[in-house]
Formats: sequence, structure tokens, C-alpha cells
Amino acid sequence: MLPNSQSNHLFTCQQGFEPLLSGELQQHGFQSLESGSGWVYAAGSGETGLCFAQLYMKDVSVFDVPSVNAQATGLLDFFIRQISGVQLPEGWPLVFRFAAEEKGLGQRTKALEKEFRARLKKRMARLERTAADELPRGSSDHQGLFVFMAGFSKLFAAVTVRSGGQQRMADDPAAPSRSYLKTEEAFAVLGIEPSPGETVVDLGAAPGGWSYSAARRGASVTAIDNGPMKGGAKDHPLIRHLREDAFKFMPAAGECYDWLFCDLVEDPYHVMQQIERWLRGKHCRRFVVNLKFGRADALVLLAKVLDPSGRLRPHCTTLTVRHLFHDRDEFTLVGEVRGE
Repeated sequence: MLPNSQSNHLFTCQQGFEPLLSGELQQHGFQSLESGSGWVYAAGSGETGLCFAQLYMKDVSVFDVPSVNAQATGLLDFFIRQISGVQLPEGWPLVFRFAAEEKGLGQRTKALEKEFRARLKKRMARLERTAADELPRGSSDHQGLFVFMAGFSKLFAAVTVRSGGQQRMADDPAAPSRSYLKTEEAFAVLGIEPSPGETVVDLGAAPGGWSYSAARRGASVTAIDNGPMKGGAKDHPLIRHLREDAFKFMPAAGECYDWLFCDLVEDPYHVMQQIERWLRGKHCRRFVVNLKFGRADALVLLAKVLDPSGRLRPHCTTLTVRHLFHDRDEFTLVGEVRGE
């Protein structure tokens, strides 16, 4: 076992986005030490609300031993030592994750989790019974045991983790497209979702995944798109489809929707200009906006979105940007608009 210094941390991300996570960490004062498929090991301290990080495992210890038995023994000693004097709640998280690139690593991770639980049960049966194998929903800090296997021998462990809120969502066969999953996940990050009787405007709605997500919760949706609605969004009684240009549509003076949705396949800076008009005019109370960075520098775009004196942030009481589990070359903005 090779425990690291207490200023080193592990950040996980969507596979293939490690360079963007490393760049974001560097912008926030961290130094990347090592990376692999879906993870970056870094030193330092700083920003916790990162866009590209899914999990931020704080003050990790590194284990580099070959056998499951030795790994389980080391993890148990580490865990008991770290939680000494700590009262873990019912349903405390005991979470094992693994890097996706090595064949068979998933099975190895399951074997380690099984062996660790068996050993924990012998030592602290009540604590083992109250453990949950998933993180609670939403963005927050959690205490428990978090293990990330970077390989068959190498793993990282921590007792404190910050979740960005990203998670795989369940599909709905009536949803018109997989983009529906992005709004479902965004609600989990924001910690609130449309409710019956609320109003939603959906810019660039077709084929209707985001509109369907709101309507199935009982919200009344105005869907703006020249294209057709499909699936569960087509002819839905709570969805009013206006065949108009989403960049030209604006509500009347003083009109305010509870929610603004926007998932336009357009230049992200052009989309930001349109969203600024909505926020500045206070035409919505909350928003979920997707920005495509495929042809833009993602980190420059992110900095502009979060700029305190930029187009968007001055108009928001909260603004969170996440690269969601269901995002690709894009990230999602969720937030609340500043009142009078």
C-alpha cells in the first residue's frame, strides 16, 4: 500500500474527456499528476463545482497491490482508521467504480467489493448492513467509502467525495429522442423539476424530447421549432407547438415562463446571445440550456459562461454548468434567474 499525501485527489469524468478535465483543473489551481480512462489524479485545492468532473474524491489514498485479499485488507484498515469517531448515517454510501478500458476490470471490482463487504461484516456488522451501493441523487458532499479501480492492481480510496450530480437516467419508450435523458439528468443536478401547472417554453423543441419531459410532469409547454414533433410529444394535450424560428421568438413584455429550455444545434455563442435576451428581460424563472462545443474551445466557452461580468451570470442567482452523463460534445447549464 502506498498512501499519498493528503493534498492529492481523484477526479472522474466521462471517458474521452480527460484532457478537458485536466485543463479545467489547471485553471482552478490543481496540478494533474496522472490520468487514465475516465480519471485524473491531481494535487492542490480549489474549485469544487467543476463542469467536467463527475466525482471529486478528496484526499485519496493510493493502493498498488496485486491480490483482491490484500486490497480488501488494506481498504478495511484504511476505512476503519478514517472513520474513527465519525457517525455514518443510515444508507451511507459504499461505492466501487472502475476505469472502463481494461477487459475484466468490472468483474474484478465486483469481486473486491464482495470481499470487502464480507470483511466489514465480520468487524462491524451493523455498519455493513446500513451501507448503500449508490450515491444519493444531486450535487453534494458525502461521507462513506469510495473506491475507484484504475487497474487490476492500482486503486484509489477516499472517505469524502463531492458528486457533480451526473447519473445515468432511465429511458422512456414514449420519449421522442434520447435528448430527453439530458433534461431528466439536469433536474437531478438542479434539485428541482417542473411541476403541474407550471409553464415551460422550449426553444428548438423538435422532435420534442425536452417538451415531453416537462409535459409528463404536468407542466404546460410552448414548443418552438419549425420541425415536427414526434413520439409522446406529438399531439400531447399539454404541448402547444408553434412552427417558428427559435431565435426570433420572444415573449411579450412582462410575460414570464416558469422554465426556459433550449437545446439548439447552433453556434454556442449565438445561443448565448439569445439566452441573454431571455434572462435580461426576466422572461423565465429557471432554465436548462445545452451548449454545443464541438467546433469551439470548450474551456474558453466555459469561462465565458461563468464570467461574473459576462452575458449570463449577472442575471442569475444560481448558475451550474455540468458535462452530464448523457452529454457528448456539449455541456448543460441549469440555474435560476435573478428577480427584481
